[in-house]
Amino acid sequence: MKNLINHLNAIENEIYELILNGHPINVEHALYLYEKASPTVCMILASEKRKQLYGNKVFYNKNIHVEVTNICTKKCKFCSFYREEGDTDSWELGEEEVLNSINEKIGEGITEVHFTGGLNPRRNLKFFTNLFHKIRIMYPNLHIKAFTAVEIEFFSQMEKISIVEVLNELKISGMNSLAGGGAEILNDNIRNKVCPGKTRSEKWLEIHQTAHILGIKSNCTMLYGHIETYADRILHMQKLIELQSKTGGFNCFIPLKYKIYGNNIGIKKEATLIEELKNYAVSRLFVTNIPHLKAYWPMTGIDTAILAVNFGADDIDGTIFESTKIYSMAGAVNKPVMTELQIREKIIFAGFEPMERDSEYNIKN
Repeated sequence: MKNLINHLNAIENEIYELILNGHPINVEHALYLYEKASPTVCMILASEKRKQLYGNKVFYNKNIHVEVTNICTKKCKFCSFYREEGDTDSWELGEEEVLNSINEKIGEGITEVHFTGGLNPRRNLKFFTNLFHKIRIMYPNLHIKAFTAVEIEFFSQMEKISIVEVLNELKISGMNSLAGGGAEILNDNIRNKVCPGKTRSEKWLEIHQTAHILGIKSNCTMLYGHIETYADRILHMQKLIELQSKTGGFNCFIPLKYKIYGNNIGIKKEATLIEELKNYAVSRLFVTNIPHLKAYWPMTGIDTAILAVNFGADDIDGTIFESTKIYSMAGAVNKPVMTELQIREKIIFAGFEPMERDSEYNIKN
């Protein structure tokens, strides 16, 4: 490693000095890493930053994903998941089915249930508040992570109540945190092309800010590798950084690679593995006030997620005992279920230390 550091050029040495002194890189540095730096340099710099923060630790949790419905009123061009009512491969789970899914896995030590799905008028705010009340009574220690800002706006519009009222009702019913999806790229020129009609950039940020003020933590994402530029990615991250500086409410940043199968955005090739890994490196070095960087293994594959740790990631998500279809329907080939033992073995084999966490990154072991 020292020999490699000795061969850094002037701008790379400048970045390295910033890392050693605990400072984030600037926009010009981020653009340089995207456009000109070698994968090896990106790995050296991002790995150094990750080690400063977490040493050799890699975080995971024991969780279950429940996709209540894929029937959705939005028809985002990049989405392979949504279906219209009546489609043969559409679904909507009932309350009993959801509770049964949780009950089947609670004995395996899950600490989190993560709800995702489409915008389905029959799966409205009342459905979820009733469901969350029952989960909270049955499993008082289970962390409920649910909804993106898009669903929160959808509930607000359906019920004709404010965002604050929606979030308060969900919090009272037992929801602990928000998911980070729906951010895509926080540039409305891009959104108008890939997800027209979806929650606007400023509204997405406003909803998360409101949640943070109410004491509801959240994650945040970036969907990359479609029609956006490097500058668009950097601006997206800047907006997340600015909100985090105000609220401190983001737990984790999750870059998500756009998958080409089953949608009509018109992109023929996905981002390469090198591009994927460099994106983790830039994320780690630029977004320094959001504590955790996740390589979401159901999307990347477990081996790529572990490789991403060398490029700055410190978290790979969890067991995901209930199969998640969002990425498999977009062409991901990974079976999105792993045992805790399998996850730990993968992390250890790669030379890292597995650390089970809860949803707020408190260490469990």
